Amino acid sequence: MRARVTVFGGSQPKPGDPIYQEALDLGKKLAKNSFILLNGGYIGTMEALSRGATEAGGHVIGVTCDQIETWRPVKANPWITEEWHYGSLQERMFALIENCDAYLALPGGVGTLVEIMLTWNLLLTYVLPPRPLILIGPGWQVTIQQFITEQGEFIPENQRQWISFVPNVDSAITRLQELLVNN
Repeated sequence: MRARVTVFGGSQPKPGDPIYQEALDLGKKLAKNSFILLNGGYIGTMEALSRGATEAGGHVIGVTCDQIETWRPVKANPWITEEWHYGSLQERMFALIENCDAYLALPGGVGTLVEIMLTWNLLLTYVLPPRPLILIGPGWQVTIQQFITEQGEFIPENQRQWISFVPNVDSAITRLQELLVNN
């Protein structure tokens, strides 16, 4: 069975933006390495990931929900090959978190940060079995390191092990393959 990888990322990037291109590249590389991609199914990095994976012959599961479509007039992007639709944002988030073998996170906003932190918490409390959680780009490393610096006494070393930081898409694929082989 092919491994499923959930990728979190922002909805703001547009075609032509560097992060959109990075997400497009990541989608292609995931597909070429035979991973099934799960993402939020809408616009921005989700669209770019879906497009890259689909153009490379991959399978994309877009996880969507009524609450987002009520809040913002948007539908699933045309690049997903399978849609899982839920009523609430919470159901959508848990579907993305529970139905994969690994996680990657591209740059994003508040929603992406919530997805990362919830996933991290579910991993460190063993609600989820051990899975790689790989954050791409310097922004996440600076953000999480600052959080640890400021709140360090509440985040023991054994809780920090659940997150890996990588500088770019290529290193994310390499790290993903290393961690999935060792799990």
